[in-house]
Amino acid sequence: MDSEAGVQGPGEGSADTTPGTSGASSQGKVGPSTKKAPLKRKSNVSTGAKAKKRKKAKVNRPARLSYTVQEGEDMLLVISNTSQYDNLAWRPKKKGTRKKKLTKGKAKANQTKKKKTVAAKPKVANNPPIKKVADAVLHQPERGTDHRWGHSLPEEVLVNIFQMVVFQDGAVPFLCRMARVCQLWNAAASSPGLWRRVSVGFCWIEPGKTQLPKTEMKIKDTVNWLAQNRFSQLRDFSLCHWKKNVDYAVEVVSQSCPHLRSLTLSYCSGVTEKTFQSLGGNSWSLESVNVQYSEFQAEGLVAFLESSGSQIRQILFTHGPKNDRLLAAISRGCCPDLELLEINTKLDSGYCQLPICIQGLQSGCPKLKTFRMLNVIPMHKVMRNGPDSTSGFPLLEELCMATTSVSFMTDKDLRDILFGSTKLRVLDLRGCSRITPSGLATLPCVELECLFWGQYFNSKVALSSPKKGLHMLTEKWSGTLQQLDITNHLFTEEDLEIAMSYLAQATNADSLRSLNLSGTKITPPALRLVIGQSTALSYLNLSSCRYLPRGLKRVYRGQEDIRQLLDKLE
Repeated sequence: MDSEAGVQGPGEGSADTTPGTSGASSQGKVGPSTKKAPLKRKSNVSTGAKAKKRKKAKVNRPARLSYTVQEGEDMLLVISNTSQYDNLAWRPKKKGTRKKKLTKGKAKANQTKKKKTVAAKPKVANNPPIKKVADAVLHQPERGTDHRWGHSLPEEVLVNIFQMVVFQDGAVPFLCRMARVCQLWNAAASSPGLWRRVSVGFCWIEPGKTQLPKTEMKIKDTVNWLAQNRFSQLRDFSLCHWKKNVDYAVEVVSQSCPHLRSLTLSYCSGVTEKTFQSLGGNSWSLESVNVQYSEFQAEGLVAFLESSGSQIRQILFTHGPKNDRLLAAISRGCCPDLELLEINTKLDSGYCQLPICIQGLQSGCPKLKTFRMLNVIPMHKVMRNGPDSTSGFPLLEELCMATTSVSFMTDKDLRDILFGSTKLRVLDLRGCSRITPSGLATLPCVELECLFWGQYFNSKVALSSPKKGLHMLTEKWSGTLQQLDITNHLFTEEDLEIAMSYLAQATNADSLRSLNLSGTKITPPALRLVIGQSTALSYLNLSSCRYLPRGLKRVYRGQEDIRQLLDKLE
């Protein structure tokens, strides 16, 4: 250590490198010498001059660990000691290191000194780079503890971990990225069980530009490779926002995936008859077809249902100009085992009507369990050669007729749909302002669980006269009702109090979980009655309730929040 400290290069601040001295002292010229020059330079500074203070030699100290371990009650906390600038060639300048402006006399001498210090090179043997020493210390703990932990896990454990992520975020692009980590992760990500549900979105294209031929070829090659190497157990397949190559992708998947059960084309365009022809010729296990918000040829889907409709259980599509043909084909009995039928439209599409023959649909789909018409107004029509009487929908469990515009559905129209539906569980009539409580009370279903009857989008509801009869509904379904929504209904205070009393006196008072009374005339006594008995209530909407005190008109979520409301009411 002493030998290393005694030898210093010119770059380490020694006092030998006085500017302007090149073999001559400041007092006189020195003659030639026959002796060999010593390795260490001698000082040429005069004895009368003030000697400069020599800097202390640098001492190599062992680098500190990059972490600190602190023991808690039930865990070990590992706190990092490193900075974001560690192991970097560039470091931010420290504060207060800005040099003062030099005078004109010293500027020239400092330039000469800088040139000499730059030319000098430190010895490599005695001064190892700091970066290498720090890296060795930082990576030393990993060798004995968690180095390459991902390569030592069993493949079955990785598959289970990947399964959790796939269930939440989907197989693509997660599995594609995990397969590029190492061979073990590639084998785990290639497990066919992880690729049973796949949704593929289209790559982004700059607006105003078309897809290049090379990119289109890469897309086709990717679809082929996935179908041959990953989709052996594919069950549910979705294409989102595809503008081209939809026919090609569906054809390849249908030919390579014999277990395909569900196909979803969302916001796609260019869906021709070829798409449905490939499904009819190859996908014998297909049960669900969803083409909502996509542009497709209705003739191709009608032809597919006429040939292979007996295997279809679910159909979902968006109302369009020629979709009445599709509904007519379903009513003729092309899908006798159909269980779910959903017809929707965009929320900003305005008033939208769809001619529909309820009797033909009841005879053509006797096994229907879910019937939804979202923002679509049904126009009842009679079939000329249709049956005179049907058994209705005996297996129907959910009916949705919600709309954002004016609905002309009456009690008679609702009765024609549900006269044979004794197993109905969910009834959604949001926006249907012409339905009355007496009409709902006459429905044959006796175990209704969810009733959504709020008036959200109808501006004329506030001008209607006060209603009565809500107590008939709560009396009939008080034992089974779990969710009730009567937003903006102008029932009287007395009727609301009687209705809430029936809910509180029910034998299964803990069945009610959600109650929406927004915009109603609910009073504190009626509210206190139902909250005190409904122990399972976890959602309560009291916004815009004018008969309640200030500070209570809001949405309550959670049983604790509702319990605090009960304390305020008492």
